[in-house]
Amino acid sequence: VGLFFLDTDRALVLLEEYCKKLRKPEEQQLKKAIRKVMGIFKSSLFQALLGSFKKKATRHGTTFHTSLPATLACDVLGCPKD
Repeated sequence: VGLFFLDTDRALVLLEEYCKKLRKPEEQQLKKAIRKVMGIFKSSLFQALLGSFKKKATRHGTTFHTSLPATLACDVLGCPKD
């Protein structure tokens, strides 16, 4: 059984915390890109797609656990694992 992770709220918190640390002029482009990703995670289209994906995967017997967006954010940002 595969595991899929759908906790965008945790990913948004991690990305927001990381953005707060980006203060140098050379980091502003990265900050802007991260804010774009955050906007996508917050969008109704993204949330609808996640909901649709979750329903489809549930019908196929896939289980859900923790957070793919948060896990990806931690991998990219180097966050400590819980």
